[in-house]
Amino acid sequence: MSSLELPAREISDGPTPKHAQLHDILEELCNTTLKPGDILPGERLLEETYGVSRITVRRAIGDLVAAGRLRRVRGKGTFVAPNPLVSRLHLASFSDEMSAQDVVASSKILNSGRASAPEAATHFFGAPATEEQIHLRRLRLGDGEPYSIDDGWYNSAFAPSLLENDTYNSVYSILDKTFGVPITDADQTVSAIAANEEIAPLLDVPVGSPLLHIVRCSRSGDKPVEWCSSVYRTDRYHLNTRVSRDTSI
Repeated sequence: MSSLELPAREISDGPTPKHAQLHDILEELCNTTLKPGDILPGERLLEETYGVSRITVRRAIGDLVAAGRLRRVRGKGTFVAPNPLVSRLHLASFSDEMSAQDVVASSKILNSGRASAPEAATHFFGAPATEEQIHLRRLRLGDGEPYSIDDGWYNSAFAPSLLENDTYNSVYSILDKTFGVPITDADQTVSAIAANEEIAPLLDVPVGSPLLHIVRCSRSGDKPVEWCSSVYRTDRYHLNTRVSRDTSI
């Protein structure tokens, strides 16, 4: 870290608090010099370089952690956080959205098999409650960092051998190329939940952290194919959409 050239900026007494001045310096460092995953210079070096107190350094870093620009790893240091994945609410797989933003997608399978699906899924599929469906629960990663958990159920009438394929990658691609049921449209419901004791360690967040919860019902034409409940880290996943006024009302 000693070879890193810190921005040549002076922190002075004035109307702007010193922690806010240092915040801007560190944010500039993250934007221009460091990459996601790089470690931030140590607190002592920042104190000496900019002539500020340890409290000022910690306040500036804390504000950037709260904003999602930095992340602390106990016993290792403070690192530049991964760039948030921005979804524009168009229909795309997690893998495709990651690829479009130059992030390497990967998955860890948490659970897979055939089982009785939740009532909401069986209702969407129009199937008897006793009919087993395909279950696939995955931790979704971007550049090796946890972004979300997808708890997906797939209609066994249309993709009976889904789990015999490479489900570490895009399931949407498998549905299209192997089973001939490409996802064409979906209904999504977005809400907020708090990370519980089971989800929090998987997403590497404290218990109680706010998460984005999206329930998606996906079809291939008129065929109900997927029911998926997903939770996302709010510092690594942003929703972006454009709305227009309905002038007929």
